[in-house]
Amino acid sequence: MNAIAGLDLGTSNCGVGIMQEGQPRLLTLPEHGAFMPSTLYAARSEVIAGWLYRQLKAQGREAAFQQARGNSLSASLHALSEAKLDGYEDELFFGRAALSHYLEDPSDCYYIRSHKSFLGGSGLSDRQQQVLEDITAAMLWHLLGQIQQAGHGEVRKLVVGRPINFQGFNSERSNQQATDIIRRAARHVGIEQLEFQYEPMAAGLTFQQQLTEEKRVMVVDIGGGTTDISMVLMGPGYLDRHAPENTVLGHSGKRIGGNDFDVALNYRALMPSLGMGLADEKGRTLPSQPFHDAAAVNNLSAQTRFYSTQHRNELQALQRQPTLKPLSRLLTLQANQMTFQQSAVAEQAKIALSSQAETRADLSYIEAGLEAKVSQGQFVDASQALMKQIGGLIDDALEQAGTTPDVVFLTGGSASSPHIRQALSDRFVAEMVQGDNFGSVTTGLALWADRIFN
Repeated sequence: MNAIAGLDLGTSNCGVGIMQEGQPRLLTLPEHGAFMPSTLYAARSEVIAGWLYRQLKAQGREAAFQQARGNSLSASLHALSEAKLDGYEDELFFGRAALSHYLEDPSDCYYIRSHKSFLGGSGLSDRQQQVLEDITAAMLWHLLGQIQQAGHGEVRKLVVGRPINFQGFNSERSNQQATDIIRRAARHVGIEQLEFQYEPMAAGLTFQQQLTEEKRVMVVDIGGGTTDISMVLMGPGYLDRHAPENTVLGHSGKRIGGNDFDVALNYRALMPSLGMGLADEKGRTLPSQPFHDAAAVNNLSAQTRFYSTQHRNELQALQRQPTLKPLSRLLTLQANQMTFQQSAVAEQAKIALSSQAETRADLSYIEAGLEAKVSQGQFVDASQALMKQIGGLIDDALEQAGTTPDVVFLTGGSASSPHIRQALSDRFVAEMVQGDNFGSVTTGLALWADRIFN
């Protein structure tokens, strides 16, 4: 039995949407529940292609992938065998299982979170793009397997959500690069027909089902990696009578999302506990660059700098000064490759602040008993620059539309932040509607897959 599906290959979480009895539904993934965190764990990055080849070969689908990888596949298969001989896992892990394996020994593994953030990155070498393609294909393979385990057959036709822009700079080239990577990955795992739909449009399709009259709707989709703003005409039956692109009055998007709020909160509220803001013996405040690089887990260049030998040597020299002893904590973060772990702590603090004024972040993985107090005020201060950029995206969409919204429809993981909701409420007199922050896009993708493939 072949099936069709909508897939939200999200920056923070992945979800699958299917149609059941004429209605779009979130599929419960047997190993993950409604959503799978967008994480992957491997013993080494070079084993990923070999693992994927092994899965494809078991179903007789390895030929095209083998041809595409050429000699590099032999090296990957050798690395996979060596990893097993050395006592490492020769399997990949996804979602929460990936995080659990990573936390067992962060310094001795390959762990990636939010790989979608890198797909449109400028300056990626062919090899880097190939690694991202393999990661994407591995995640798709796993998710397609989850659909089968849930009893919905093999998926050969798929709609994947995409942001309006994967990156802010040179967006046309960035978007082409990112979608090409996803297309190639999908072909590797057996997808015969792949279509993309803009994530805010997909969220709007779900909301549109509730309307009884035409409305000008501003869809504000603040996801894990991107923010997309769309001004759309919606109404009852529009999905059947109008192509979505013909109802768009204006849209804008940029790579600003929940991950960036995590980075900002990490830098503002957690990094002072690791030495940020201290002064050396001559009264000079420490440079902020190492702390920013440590927090910026969604920036490959920043992470490369932070883990460099040069950074380590500079930090070791500085922490010998009596006033800079707390820098040993930053060195511990670096030596044990804990930046993703700290980012997850910042994310949990952000989530806690959506329902309380203050929380405490447990940093005992760095030093026994270490914690940081995190407040709503710190989150507001940390997110000012990001909110200004989101305001600019709204201005752009409004200018294109030449009108104001009747309804503001909020969706995306960061849409639950009271600070963000309040900022939008202060700006618009329109009705404010809170969608399913995580499921609106996914169910909308299922609706669109049903529309174009059936």
